[in-house]
Amino acid sequence: MQSEYALSLLLEAALLLIFGVMGSHLQQDRWPFVSATVSLLCFTMGLQNAIITKISKAEIRTTHITGMVTDIGIELGKLVYWNRARHHPKELDVHADLGKLWLLMSLVGLFFLGGLSGALGFKHAGYWTTLPLAVLLLIMAAVPVADDLFRTEPAH
Repeated sequence: MQSEYALSLLLEAALLLIFGVMGSHLQQDRWPFVSATVSLLCFTMGLQNAIITKISKAEIRTTHITGMVTDIGIELGKLVYWNRARHHPKELDVHADLGKLWLLMSLVGLFFLGGLSGALGFKHAGYWTTLPLAVLLLIMAAVPVADDLFRTEPAH
């Protein structure tokens, strides 16, 4: 199936929509929604983390910024590591993975921009800020799902 991860993204988008609606009740001091909303956010973040962990074969976990910053530090350490002459044939040179370093730095930068834009969006529009994001995610995930639904030839 081309939509292997898209189905999970559809669920994530639906949960984000539910969060936007539930969050509007929090603004009206309806405290029974607090526990449900926090649980919903935790589940949604875990789902996002699981999707990216699966796609990246456990190389990247997007909900934990500290892990990405640690991985950036490791790659930077490898980048400046001085590979001296080897005395033992089994010693290997240390080299940074520049592609991974760029990806991690991009993700941390986008995480920061997303947090900043989310805070500004919340300040100006409240929880309804999540709705356009959820709709965008729904649209993006719907394409591979539609491809699978309307495929006329069997998948290999």
